[in-house]
Parts: sequence; structure tokens; C-alpha cells
Amino acid sequence: MARKEVRAETQGLKKAINTHRGEIAALKRNVRALEQKVRQLGKSRPGNLQAAVAQDEPASTSRFSAKSLASQRRRLGLSAHDCGLLVGASGQSIYKWEAGKAKPRAANLPGIAALRTMGKKDAAERLAALA
Repeated sequence: MARKEVRAETQGLKKAINTHRGEIAALKRNVRALEQKVRQLGKSRPGNLQAAVAQDEPASTSRFSAKSLASQRRRLGLSAHDCGLLVGASGQSIYKWEAGKAKPRAANLPGIAALRTMGKKDAAERLAALA
């Protein structure tokens, strides 16, 4: 009779242990995935890791390419200073972005994206309006 009672008691404990093991395994998988994401963010933005983790990349719809910016500026026939006026930055920032020495802030990305859809006439009109 005692063995049956012990078996009944341990059966409930075994079920609880299995449930806890499953939950622990799921938590370990989540931690591993988060650590991998932090490593990826650290590689892509080594100096700005805290800001990237805090933002968690909510609006990364517009991407930046230094070669693309340089080709857009050549296509429009703009100086770095004029391009900076259209984007909302300085000419020196444009040079640094094109050289890959710096990356534009998120506030400048919409202006850079607008260059892609802009023609020479549009650029000249906007520059005239700014001046």
C-alpha cells in the first residue's frame, strides 16, 4: 500500500518537472536568439549599440548606400553643398557619407530617399526655393 501512495505522489511531481524543463528550454532558445541579435547589431553599429537596441530598428524602410548617394548627386549635377541643402545637412557631411567615414542620422534618411525620385529640374527648383 505504501508503494502505491508514493507512486501517486511522485507522478504529480514528474509532470511538474517535465513542464518546467520545457519552459526552461524555451527560455534558453529565446535568450540565444536575443544574444544573436545583439551580436548582429554590435557588428553593424559598433559605436551606437545602445541606441540600436533601444530603438530595435522600428523604421528601417529606407537604406543608405554611400555609392548610391554619390551617383544620385552626380546624376542631379549637384555640388556637395547643394546636396546638403536639399538633404538638410552640411556639404562636409555629404563628403563623409560618400567616403564611408560617417553614416547619416535617421533624420537625414528621408531627404536622401527623396533624392532618388528627384529630377534635375526638381532639384533646381527646390534649391531656388531654399535660397
